[in-house]
Amino acid sequence: MSAETSVPRPRESGLDISDSGLFQGLMSEAPFAFAFFDPSGRFVRVNSTFTELTGHPVERHIDRIPADLLSADLATLIDSALRRIAEEGLPVTDQRLRTRAENGDTRHWTVAFFPMRDEEGAPLGAALFGVDVTERQLTEEDLRRSEERYRSLVESQQQLVWITSPSGAVIEDAPQWRAITGQGLEEYLAHGWLDAVHPDDRPAAEEAWREALRGRTMFEWSYRVRTRASGYRHFEVRAVPIIRHGRVVEWVGANSDVTPQREAEEMRGRLTDQLGAAALRTARLQGATAMLAEALTVEQVVQVIIDVGRTALAADHSAVALLDQERASLKVINSGGIPDVPSAPGEDILLSRSSVMTMAVNSRRPVFAESPDSLRTQLTDAGGEAAQINGFLSHTEERAWVGLPLLAAGRALGALRFSFTRPQKISQEDGVFLEALAGQCALAVERATLFEREHKTAETLQRSLLPDRLPVVRGLVLAQRFRSGSRHVQVGGDWYDAFVLQDGRVAAVVGDVMGKGVKAAAGMGRIRNAMRALALTNPPPAAVLTGLDRVFEATEEEEQVTTLAYMVVEPGTGEGTLALAGHPPPLLVSPQGTAILYETEPGTPLGWATSRKQFRFAVPPGHTAVLYSDGLVENRKRGLDAGLRELAAVVAEAPEEVVTSPHMLLDFLVDRMLSGYEQDDDVTVLAVHVPAATKSD
Repeated sequence: MSAETSVPRPRESGLDISDSGLFQGLMSEAPFAFAFFDPSGRFVRVNSTFTELTGHPVERHIDRIPADLLSADLATLIDSALRRIAEEGLPVTDQRLRTRAENGDTRHWTVAFFPMRDEEGAPLGAALFGVDVTERQLTEEDLRRSEERYRSLVESQQQLVWITSPSGAVIEDAPQWRAITGQGLEEYLAHGWLDAVHPDDRPAAEEAWREALRGRTMFEWSYRVRTRASGYRHFEVRAVPIIRHGRVVEWVGANSDVTPQREAEEMRGRLTDQLGAAALRTARLQGATAMLAEALTVEQVVQVIIDVGRTALAADHSAVALLDQERASLKVINSGGIPDVPSAPGEDILLSRSSVMTMAVNSRRPVFAESPDSLRTQLTDAGGEAAQINGFLSHTEERAWVGLPLLAAGRALGALRFSFTRPQKISQEDGVFLEALAGQCALAVERATLFEREHKTAETLQRSLLPDRLPVVRGLVLAQRFRSGSRHVQVGGDWYDAFVLQDGRVAAVVGDVMGKGVKAAAGMGRIRNAMRALALTNPPPAAVLTGLDRVFEATEEEEQVTTLAYMVVEPGTGEGTLALAGHPPPLLVSPQGTAILYETEPGTPLGWATSRKQFRFAVPPGHTAVLYSDGLVENRKRGLDAGLRELAAVVAEAPEEVVTSPHMLLDFLVDRMLSGYEQDDDVTVLAVHVPAATKSD
């Protein structure tokens, strides 16, 4: 028995390949399904793998036709293939079928039928060969689903994804692009997308695209695209080459519609132009802000407001009133701020009475009355009595009014009142200026009101932002000294911290936020908290400073300057790393009293664009590393360089028992460095001491 093509039998071994025992053994072990049919279509032989396809044992198939025991679909497929072989004498291949196994799993098969002839060419029947392709089918289905998900994701995004050949010609459809531009598929393919680019943008975009193709570099550009409605939208595009084995196989790009951002930028530009017309008032507002910042008492704040009203607004009368919550009234601070005419509000104004100032406080919004008629209407709508309103307007020389609420964190503190002896047009720019002025005045009033209270709590506040105690770690001794330089309410920005990292090493840091007051303390608190979070997540000093740079840019003002020294040290050995952000170098003190300033790259303050570096910094057993703020070495009479030299000299004068005790060493350094100088800044010192090894160790 042979297939359609006769193959000589091997004779080297003397073994007859037609031997039925050998044939049966080969078929039973074959990994594919096999069945042999006689010319009448009956089963002659099947192997065990074929039974997985049909679900019936081998012996049940013999001398039976497929329709007797197989499902209708499978029997029909086999009968159809056998008929074609009988009629045409040709193989029937690539037949797909699906079966269900006994455990309920679906199996996929591909089968082929071949005519079988004897040596004289007479038909003997047909043979079926089947291969279980379930795994391949499932893989193909997973791949197809993945492609469908990717396509759905791409189509759901605002970005337009496109693909080109290595030469830059578009080779695949981008329905989103064509939906926007209205181009047909043929119009879009190849280089047709350029026809939708604005004529003014096309030459530069085309040249940039060609340059990217030549250099095989990322293509980044922006241009306007004509829409289906004949308008234009702004797009930013980015494309990258897909390189395999050193050759570009395709380009993949994405266009992002940035029209809303561009329109917002244009709107901001128009607003900037409008604000340019109010440059003089802006300058005056800055001047007023500066004067208000220096005012310590409510009386000083009121005088600044009167001066600003007269010079910046050309107001004829200015009044400031503070809110008395218990009496539900406003108390006018400056006598004469409101003209003394019949039916005028007076110096104590109940919130229930309608006036320019009470309307501003009750509504939490500015009140603008550009004429007597406008004021009459607003007072009447607020519930004012007509007789009082008409009486006041008939006697006063005022013809326009402005009322501004003084608000701090949404809480009303009082109100401002400006009036003019002529009708006044309040423009949008005027309104912006007045609201900004009111905000600054509210802050100044609140600051002045809290002056004495803050004076008493200034140092307590600063100390509350510092750690209560330093960690106790075997193989390491930590010590700190903090001496506040605050006067009155001036809270400083010096801080220190030390904590144990997850790997057992200890992080130590000393920082200095420029400035004084609550602002510096708040900045100090933000940086300290961010420092801890970053260090516990990714402790290497360079990584921590890099993270702090990002935090600083996001939370702190551009002009704010913050420096720090941060080190990580291993208890016992003293091995560690150090990074500086514009901070004075640490001092290393030996047991013999030798002081060495660790001269290394000082770095830049936080928030400045730079690549952060870290350096090995070891504290040998018996040595002490001292981190400090500039208040220890620098003051009005002593420069930084001179202070650093003096610090090293002071260490050389310390007794032996002092240099071996970190606590005594810090007391000695602070006392000697400040002796003879007026302390005008906070002094923060942190010592990291590695005890000398003992025999018991």
